Amino acid sequence: MAFFRPRVSREAEVRYHADQEISKSFPDLLEKARQAELTVRDLRAGAADEIELRAAGQVFDQTLTEALRAAEAGQRATFGVKSYDDRIARRKAKATPAGAMWTSEVERLRTLREENRMWGIPRVPRPVATAGH
Repeated sequence: MAFFRPRVSREAEVRYHADQEISKSFPDLLEKARQAELTVRDLRAGAADEIELRAAGQVFDQTLTEALRAAEAGQRATFGVKSYDDRIARRKAKATPAGAMWTSEVERLRTLREENRMWGIPRVPRPVATAGH
């Protein structure tokens, strides 16, 4: 007696393996983001000018975005290959301890990135063009 066992799509398998590779770089990317955050904090404590703070804030944003992408890839890979095609499998995987850990990490990084975008990157006025060229 044969049971019907739906296979996952080839695309889901490819994406799963790609996410596994991307998620391997997560610890290094997270460490880069921590270093960038320390740089921003040091500049704020040292009363640096806004241009330096803006550049450091943008670097911090880029490193956070890279770490967030790796964390999202790790989250999807932890959920398993079935979750790429099936939303119920994705929901069930979120309830596992590993799935919940990755989900909270992704949420934490998103919040940190949005906070940095709102308050960590100072707005610098654009230079005014002169009429005389």
